[in-house]
Amino acid sequence: MSTPYSDQTSRRAGYVLHVLTASGAAAGLVALQAIFDGKWREALLWLIFCQVLDGLDGPMARKLDVTIHASRIDGHILDLVVDYVTCVVVPVALLARLQLLPIHFEVWIAGSIFITSALWFARTDQETEDNWFNGFPAVWNLVVPTFLILNTSPRTVMIVSILLCALQLTTIKIPHLVRVSWMRKITLPLTVVYLIDLTRLSWGYSDQLGSNPNVFEIVILIGFPAYIGVLSIWRTWFKQT
Repeated sequence: MSTPYSDQTSRRAGYVLHVLTASGAAAGLVALQAIFDGKWREALLWLIFCQVLDGLDGPMARKLDVTIHASRIDGHILDLVVDYVTCVVVPVALLARLQLLPIHFEVWIAGSIFITSALWFARTDQETEDNWFNGFPAVWNLVVPTFLILNTSPRTVMIVSILLCALQLTTIKIPHLVRVSWMRKITLPLTVVYLIDLTRLSWGYSDQLGSNPNVFEIVILIGFPAYIGVLSIWRTWFKQT
């Protein structure tokens, strides 16, 4: 049985964690300022920081059981609010500021991303019982930096963006990279390698010269999403649960 002191400590730790989660929005604001200032490398690094922070606060929240010890704040809603800022608003600002989309289509595509992402974040069936996302989980903070690093053509950016917007409204199953148990022994190491690769390329990005990834780095950057796509297709149409 927990003591009053341990309950109080857990309560304080829970609210500190909520503040830590909320600080992701502030980090997103810093990334947004970097975009306005034309500091692309800095913006990429702040987006990665937000992603790491988002990956850490969930397991910590479950460990501290914040739904009991810090119940005045709904951690799930807080996480969704922060994620919409860091995973949608900031990356779309980068997409528009760098003019990665075809001329005359920027507003339409950006608006579509905002709308479909808002609808996805509001879904009541956002996750399955076995921790798979229904639809593309609005991780534009990974998609847009990939466009930038690979110097993707505007037409390709538009096509991929439209496809992902549509996928946000579907029930195709996308794995939670940490919580899905199926294939975890392969998925987790590949996730780490992918994030290291993305961080390395973002760190080496030049505001003047852009990026010059080698073949191995490109294979990782494209191969990991392809791997996730294969898992998603298999889970959606073939794997029985």
